[in-house]
Amino acid sequence: MEQSAFGVIGLGVMGASLSLNIADKGFSLSVYNRLTPGEEHMVSQLLERKTDKMHIQGFTDLEAFIDSLQRPRKLLIMIKAGKALDQVINIVLPSLSEGDIIIDGGNSHYSDTKRRCQNLLEHKIHFLGCGVSGGEEGALKGPSLMVGGNAEAYQQISEIFESIAGKDKHDKPCCAYVSKDGSGHFVKMVHNGIEYAEMQLLAELYALLRNHYSNDKIAEIFKAWNATDLGSYLLEITTDILTKKEGEDYLLDKILDKAGNKGTGSWSSKAALDFGSVNSMMASSVFARYISSYKAKRVELSKYVVREKQHNTSSIKDLENAYRFARIINHYQGFDLIKKGAQENDWDIDCSEIARIWTNGCIIRSHFMEASTHYLKADKTYLDHEVFINLLQESEGQIKVLLKNALDSNVSVNTFYNAYDYWLSLSTANLPANLIQAQRDYFGAHTYQKIGSSEDQYFHTNWIE
Repeated sequence: MEQSAFGVIGLGVMGASLSLNIADKGFSLSVYNRLTPGEEHMVSQLLERKTDKMHIQGFTDLEAFIDSLQRPRKLLIMIKAGKALDQVINIVLPSLSEGDIIIDGGNSHYSDTKRRCQNLLEHKIHFLGCGVSGGEEGALKGPSLMVGGNAEAYQQISEIFESIAGKDKHDKPCCAYVSKDGSGHFVKMVHNGIEYAEMQLLAELYALLRNHYSNDKIAEIFKAWNATDLGSYLLEITTDILTKKEGEDYLLDKILDKAGNKGTGSWSSKAALDFGSVNSMMASSVFARYISSYKAKRVELSKYVVREKQHNTSSIKDLENAYRFARIINHYQGFDLIKKGAQENDWDIDCSEIARIWTNGCIIRSHFMEASTHYLKADKTYLDHEVFINLLQESEGQIKVLLKNALDSNVSVNTFYNAYDYWLSLSTANLPANLIQAQRDYFGAHTYQKIGSSEDQYFHTNWIE
């Protein structure tokens, strides 16, 4: 039996799509899936989808699957993150040899990836954590891939991964080695946090606009924006969603207003708290999903609460510029979290390169991300460039109009509010934190610094004398 260059364990939606992508690029492939109830036909179903030019061997016996791989073996595991992944690793580990490579392509928490890298190193097995973005279509046609772990191990799988990745506007693969251990999964986690906020901004705009416009008209507005610097994959698909019909009715109007989540958004918020980074927009978008799940309580309370509406309408131009404002803040917060995470974990992460591999294949690809590859070079941030400071300053009035009209119309736009509040605080020279520090010194003798004193000089006052 001819041995394969690469192996995939787990043939769910993403695993199957990536497998077909790999085989389509000319790499010989072995695939494995367990024979548990509901998954008995996954191997045979994948083999039915392969073309004549694809070299794929399918297995339901794990030992036979591992024996079918060339050494050093390269295994991509595409299963649910968490304990199940540890179980699979423990099962395959006795059959592996020194120098073999295990790649986790799921949405694992970066701390688990760090642990697995260290544990497997003791067995002389390389472990890579790969963030995969793009959904089913991206996995099949060209995802964005963010790989963390051993740099030498990455070089051994780079040809395959860079072949299957999406391509940027210069035809370079949207795949990169991020840094050591859990860095790839950390960057993917932040990607998802940015994605949460981008989706929530569009939902809040929809909530404002539907009070005055039909779905078709809102789609027309979004389509016009998509032809500008605001163009993005999420804006494009939102336009499609708004106009999709089921029979005579808009499908969107039939969908229950309860949003799900898989945890990566909340992980980003927790990481920001741990590292002292402010990602208030991500956090507000996570909480918006949580509160949407309280459907029964929301319906119950709505029967008793009567609010007057003033029906003020923001101009479409005001909304457009407010949206532009909020997206800058969201991306600024996201890349700030990446920088803080890199500092805390001793990762060498190039934010410009991360922006580049997010220009195609991934869910948050956009014209703005393409511009970001330039603005984030040389360890710069958006706010190191006058063009963004001027844009934010010029758009302040328009996002305030949006917020006022949302209040008058009783529409929750917390993610927009957090964008404005962040910029307001960040651009205010004197915040009331002096009172906070005085209170801390009063009840806990935490000391304080004085204006004009040296950075290393601290004071304490006996406030009750």
